Order: sequence, then C-alpha cells, then structure tokens
Amino acid sequence: MATRLSFEQRAELTSHPLAKKLFTLMAKKQSNLALSADVTSKSELLKLADLMGPEICVLKTHIDIIEDFDQDLVKSLRELADKHEFLIFEDRKFADIGHTVQLQYEKGIYHIAEWADIINAHCLPGPGIVEGLREIGVAKGRGLLLLAKMSSKGNLFSQQYQEDSLRMAKKYPDFVMGFICQQSFANEPGWFYMTPGVKLEAGEDNLGQQYRTPCQAISDEGCDIIIVGRDILLAPNPLTLAKRYRETAWKTYLDLIVAKLKK
Repeated sequence: MATRLSFEQRAELTSHPLAKKLFTLMAKKQSNLALSADVTSKSELLKLADLMGPEICVLKTHIDIIEDFDQDLVKSLRELADKHEFLIFEDRKFADIGHTVQLQYEKGIYHIAEWADIINAHCLPGPGIVEGLREIGVAKGRGLLLLAKMSSKGNLFSQQYQEDSLRMAKKYPDFVMGFICQQSFANEPGWFYMTPGVKLEAGEDNLGQQYRTPCQAISDEGCDIIIVGRDILLAPNPLTLAKRYRETAWKTYLDLIVAKLKK
C-alpha cells in the first residue's frame, strides 16, 4: 500500500488558492467524494446538491444537459455550495483554440466562469487552450483540471499524452490545479488527482466504461478524489449509498496516512 501526505499538509504545500481551499474543506468535511450529477432538470440538480451536499467535496455538473436551464439555477447552486461547503466542477471538457474556449467559458447562455469553481480541458489543442481559459479564470480564483486519462475502454490517451499534460500543467501553476486521470503520475503534492470510473464493485458497463473500487483508485493508484455518478443516482436510496462511498473512500485515505505515521 502506498503512503502519502495528509490533505492538511498538502494544503500548506500548494500555491494554488483554490487547491488550498479544496484540501482544507476535504479535511474538515472528511470527504473525498465527488458526485457526478448527470441529471437533466433544474429541480433534480438542486435537489441532489442539497441532499448530497453534506457528503461531498465536489459537485460535478454537465450544465448543457439541463433542459430548463436558467440563471436562477446557477445562483441557487452557488448558494448550496456555500451552505454545504463543496466546490462546483463543470465538466465541460474544453477542446478548442484559445479564443473559442474563452467565449465558451465566459459567454453564451451558461456564463460558466461566473459560477463554476473548477473546469477541465483536453490538452490536444496545445498550450493556447490553457492560456485562453487562464485569462478568464485566474482573476476569478478558478482552477483547471487537465484531462490526462479517461476511464472508457479503448481510449486514445497514451503515456506520451500524459507526460505532455504534465509538462503543460507545470507552465501554469496559478491556474492548473490537477488532473482527471486513472492514477497519480507526478511527484507534486499540491496537485489533485480526480478519477472517474469508480464503483463499490469493479466491472464494466455496456458502453465500455470501466470501473475500479474506491480502494483500488485511492490506495493502489494514488488518486485523491473519486467521482461517482450513476451508481448513486440510480440507487433505491441515493443518500445511503453516497454515505457508504464517502465512508469507504475516506477510510482508505486515512489508512494511507496511518501507514505513513507507523513508518
């Protein structure tokens, strides 16, 4: 089993203000669970945010699937984020030239930069994508996650791509706060490693999504935050299952810290 620094220690080591905030609230709430709230109505999203808020450190949204989106929705989401102390991560996966992503981030009907603490982006377009988003996000205290590897079967994310993502992250330490990945891959305690494709039982769905357990993701592969969606959302009692995920993920993290202290 790998060992690592505590979230409190890592909060002291990061220079990224939003990363410091997230490390601190994770330690305070004793949660390293992110909920992927892939629902299609305003009422469903707000209900989930309020119900699950005490259990999670991050709420991950796909705002463009909300069929009745309005500005009251994001205003209410921000109020719930403040009330329950979680960050909002809009899973937009930006993947265009710098000028275009600036418009997607700041303009249109969603105005993502106004309410989303965290966004993510593919590195394929080159450093211009980070620079474009950074010009908008840094002044607002936002953070960016780079997509280093996805959990779908047959994905094209190579080892070289992961290494290139790391080099790009190092160029923008005031904006990049970590990675969406399948395992940690850099000796940098100030970055976050958030991972999708986690279930209490490992397996695969009928569309090629591959799952590992929280223990595998955190202990074996060095990830910090597990992202869970459908398994919780489709459960007979979503809150009960969310609590179970939270407790399992947090215990796995604590076991790593205890193992370090015993050495």
